[in-house]
Amino acid sequence: MKKVMNDPQNIVQEMLLGMEASAPGFLKKLNGFDVIVNKDLKEERVTLISGGGSGHEPAHGGYVGKGMLDAAVAGPVFTSPGPDQILEGIKAIDKSKGVLIIIKNYSGDVMNFQMAVEMAEMEGINTDFVIVNDDVAVGESSQRRGIAGTVFVHKIAGARAITGASLKEVKETAQKAINNVRSKGIALDPCILPHNGQPSFQISSDKMEIGLGIHGEPGIKQTEVLTAREIAEDLVISLKEDLGLETGEKIAVMVNGLGATPLMELQVLFNEVAMLCQNSGIKIIKTYIGNYMTSLNMAGLSLTFLRTDQDLADLLNAPVCTLSFR
Repeated sequence: MKKVMNDPQNIVQEMLLGMEASAPGFLKKLNGFDVIVNKDLKEERVTLISGGGSGHEPAHGGYVGKGMLDAAVAGPVFTSPGPDQILEGIKAIDKSKGVLIIIKNYSGDVMNFQMAVEMAEMEGINTDFVIVNDDVAVGESSQRRGIAGTVFVHKIAGARAITGASLKEVKETAQKAINNVRSKGIALDPCILPHNGQPSFQISSDKMEIGLGIHGEPGIKQTEVLTAREIAEDLVISLKEDLGLETGEKIAVMVNGLGATPLMELQVLFNEVAMLCQNSGIKIIKTYIGNYMTSLNMAGLSLTFLRTDQDLADLLNAPVCTLSFR
């Protein structure tokens, strides 16, 4: 598999430098650390940081800017960043009102981000955290992975933070979003890892995986390649049942490509989703279709439902300016 890169060992650092160069007005890479920060951060308020292994772009650095994250920490491909890197990100955005850390529910991320929280507290920085676990493909809620629904949490918590809310209030808002967001994905082909050129998992050409994780973790099952309608039915039923959605409720929908799925196919899938929601009396108030949390060049997609009330809808619609969410 051919890739556009120099030395694969430097690919994360060079990616971050590219992000900084593409948005010099508001993005800055911390010198010596794989951290992107909002350089335009001036007001004293609660700030937000997230991150994780690289390879999920535009998550997470693509969401640093006005109205979303204030910093993002990038680990090696599919590997959590270390606590020291995270701590530097926290220190860079501390504005004395507190820092909220948004963590995806993977063991390495949870361990390293929580360790960084403890280190920050020892340095006198007021911090707190939430853990996103939106992947309904995993049965036990405490073990559920954090996937594309995390982007909704970034957006909603970021919108609350710029209102001047307290750390406690921003955390409560982030948790409210987490409680109301669910996702589930499918994969058609694996991604290719840049450091060794090998696929992240194996699947035959006539099969697809339902419920696969964004790092190639096993899904619920392998099946023959389904039609868009059949895929939509599986995903919509799972999300509706887990959220307990009822007729008349309003949702925001994200159809998220995993890196190698054409926009044409994402739109075809959304058309089926929209019809299923209409038939169930569920109103879609906001739609996002594109690559929001990828898995390098994996062929596949995920579907996310966010149950909304007026508060969440207003925060979702609040002004935002980042590289990848506007």
